[in-house]
Amino acid sequence: MSMKKIFHAPAIAALLLPSVAFAEDKLSAGDTAWMLTATALVLFMTIPGLSLFYAGMVRAKNVLSVLMQCFAITALMTVLWALYGYSIAFGGEGAFWGGLSKAFLAGVTVDSLSGTIPETVFMTFQMTFAIITPALIVGAFAERMKFSSMLWFMAIWLTVVYAPIAHWVWGDGGWLGDKSILDFAGGTVVHINAGIAGLVAAIMLGKRKGYPQTPMPPHNLGYTIVGAAMLWVGWFGFNAGSELAADGTAGMAMAVTQIATAAAALAWMFSEWISHGKPSVLGIASGAVAGLVAITPASGTAGPMGALAIGAASGVGCFFAATKLKRALGYDDSLDVFGVHAVGGIIGAILTGVFCAPSLGGAGFGEGIDSIGAQVGVQILGVAATVIYTGVVTFVILGVLKALIGLRVTEEQEEEGLDLAMHDERGYIL
Repeated sequence: MSMKKIFHAPAIAALLLPSVAFAEDKLSAGDTAWMLTATALVLFMTIPGLSLFYAGMVRAKNVLSVLMQCFAITALMTVLWALYGYSIAFGGEGAFWGGLSKAFLAGVTVDSLSGTIPETVFMTFQMTFAIITPALIVGAFAERMKFSSMLWFMAIWLTVVYAPIAHWVWGDGGWLGDKSILDFAGGTVVHINAGIAGLVAAIMLGKRKGYPQTPMPPHNLGYTIVGAAMLWVGWFGFNAGSELAADGTAGMAMAVTQIATAAAALAWMFSEWISHGKPSVLGIASGAVAGLVAITPASGTAGPMGALAIGAASGVGCFFAATKLKRALGYDDSLDVFGVHAVGGIIGAILTGVFCAPSLGGAGFGEGIDSIGAQVGVQILGVAATVIYTGVVTFVILGVLKALIGLRVTEEQEEEGLDLAMHDERGYIL
């Protein structure tokens, strides 16, 4: 039984959440074994997957700074999730937050269950989502944010943005979940959320020194393609694991994840080939990530052909967002967090409402919804709510931090590189 089935059967939602224990809950060794594996796979997506994906795209003088940021975020989010983040997201019933009844993991014991798996496993699985979401934002302001400011920003952002939105969509009584939004594994909660926050951060910090006149090519595309491959493999835990069970829905989630990712990688590659004359390694890797992003909300409801369409749409759409749109608007989103995650997440979230339709091979609409138009309307509501809330609150957080401690390194530190300026180390000693 899956947490995501809250959207289809609100009457049994309490059975699926850790805030309430019912006698009907019975531990499944098979489900538990799969979820232990899925949890490890999702953590693997951040360290080392995302870390290497980002590290290869920055300049050599900043490679350690990106690796350090992802590693530190992993540690910081783990502690905050245990202290109160899990409780805000999943601690109890409420339209906007789950309360603090599970702060300090109160009541999370060796015997407590969440459906058919231990609550400890559910808590840790959700923790890995809370780790990768802020880590994604790093790519937008890479090469220019102070390390101390980054830590403060991520801690506050998890508290007032990520955890509440996770509750809206997945928590008991969350207002978007009650409206039957379909977001199986985090199109709104993870990708649109991180992409919009990244765009706001990139704009508020300003452009890197010399951008766009000075060429700033990736220093090691080998790291990037290895990181993208790790993300692709780890994403099976992200999507198929979100069923919280080893069953047919998890199997279909795995299948559509593979199909959509392949379609998006090819769509980006051919778009670039047509537009620029040659296909690039960075392009096909970025396309694969765009497909992974877009299929995330639909992975529990789309069929194989729906996944093919979602992947192709995201590959083309994200290519144009990360190249043409970025150039036209002039913002410096260093590693295309907005172009891939926000745009890909929006494409996927809206098309989820289309390809969930049984007539198109999908698993069905949300509870109380009987048409593509109605479901798409709910999906657009979820997208809009996430964009507005995340954008405004992220702007406020960064504005306060800018006034109190500053956000950006000095010009001298940026020129020297963050590896030496922030950490007194070099990524390469040649």
